[in-house]
Amino acid sequence: MKYYILFGPPGAGKGTQAKLMAEKFNLLHISTGDILRKEIAAQTPIGIQAKQLIEKGNFVPDQMVVELIANIFSSSTNKSGFLLDGFPRTVAQADMLNDLLQKNKEEVTQVISLSIGDQTIFDRLSKRAKIEGRADDADPATIQNRIATYHKKTEPLIEYYKKLNKYQVVDGEGTIEEVFENISKDIK
Repeated sequence: MKYYILFGPPGAGKGTQAKLMAEKFNLLHISTGDILRKEIAAQTPIGIQAKQLIEKGNFVPDQMVVELIANIFSSSTNKSGFLLDGFPRTVAQADMLNDLLQKNKEEVTQVISLSIGDQTIFDRLSKRAKIEGRADDADPATIQNRIATYHKKTEPLIEYYKKLNKYQVVDGEGTIEEVFENISKDIK
């Protein structure tokens, strides 16, 4: 089984590219953001807790996210692999993912990182808030907090996966088609 991680800051186009990748490469797209939004809409205990954290631009606790992902891994077998979008976001989560995969003698296949600048992040999130009505993208202070949180907590994953020889960077500033073409060339 193949395990891909689509990595990058908020607004980099991970969700858009993940849908294209999942279709082309027969992967199950696992978006932790989508999963958590469903939990929030259903007002589950996880959803209620997640909503309070997300509205402030913070992350959901690692163990909660790992449990959701482990359930999906164990219940899905008709795909060539999995594409994680929005997970892991911290080194601790990456360690937890490695532990989860090693239990089944598996490992991360490749990390594909979409690279965009902070101003692009801000512009895309502001635009997305208007188009999709995403409350977590509507407040400029929340967007700035998400950018700062990404730099502080998520960027250390770059070195983590480089050391494992799993990291591949793709310029995320181009059109959807250009970015997808570059991903398709680089995917293992």
